[in-house]
Amino acid sequence: MQQIKRSAPETVRRYIVFVISLFLIALGVSLITRSLVGTSPISSIPYVLSLHSVLTMGTFILFLNIVLIILQMLMLGRKGIRECRFGLLLQLPVSVLFGFFVDLTMAMLALWHPDAYWMKLISLSLGCLSMAAGVSLEVLADVTMVSGEYFVHIASRRFHKEFGVVKIMFDVSLVAIAVGCSWLLAGRIDGVREGTLTAALLTGPLVRIIMPHLRFVERWERGLQLA
Repeated sequence: MQQIKRSAPETVRRYIVFVISLFLIALGVSLITRSLVGTSPISSIPYVLSLHSVLTMGTFILFLNIVLIILQMLMLGRKGIRECRFGLLLQLPVSVLFGFFVDLTMAMLALWHPDAYWMKLISLSLGCLSMAAGVSLEVLADVTMVSGEYFVHIASRRFHKEFGVVKIMFDVSLVAIAVGCSWLLAGRIDGVREGTLTAALLTGPLVRIIMPHLRFVERWERGLQLA
């Protein structure tokens, strides 16, 4: 990610927005997961593994992000690592915080067990909405990205493919691996259902709808008077 010279107050405000975005994304992941109709693509592998382990989904998300950071370094090579070292290092605390937020929001929603299918769909929809709002704020913060987005960004540059195309391939690969892990561990498919596909297809369009309504956040980040 390109480094832009900003004042210290603006930088602080942008990191505040980014932390809020992480919480909203984590809340979205947890709402979708608690709907019991699947989970988001990025959390599909951690969720499946957490079903068969004493470790939490947030812990497995941290492990997955570390793997993604290593894969980024392999794609970048020595020169690329030197050029992107700040972004690579920053992903570590971001991954820890995101994993913590996932576990926190999962605990907050521990009593949320929608039984009727229409309630599950409401939980799924709210989760997609929260994720989309979080992604929108992440873009507006413009300071760093979660490891999954960073991986797609670097892969799209490395292989000269459009970001959207690589993003789809990335999400499909995560879900396929999650299905394989579930089959190997339980002999059946757990944690990957229609909600996973819905989250993958719905979040992007929701971001495009929400983004124009959050421009006031960008003005606040820059220290401009809100209209």
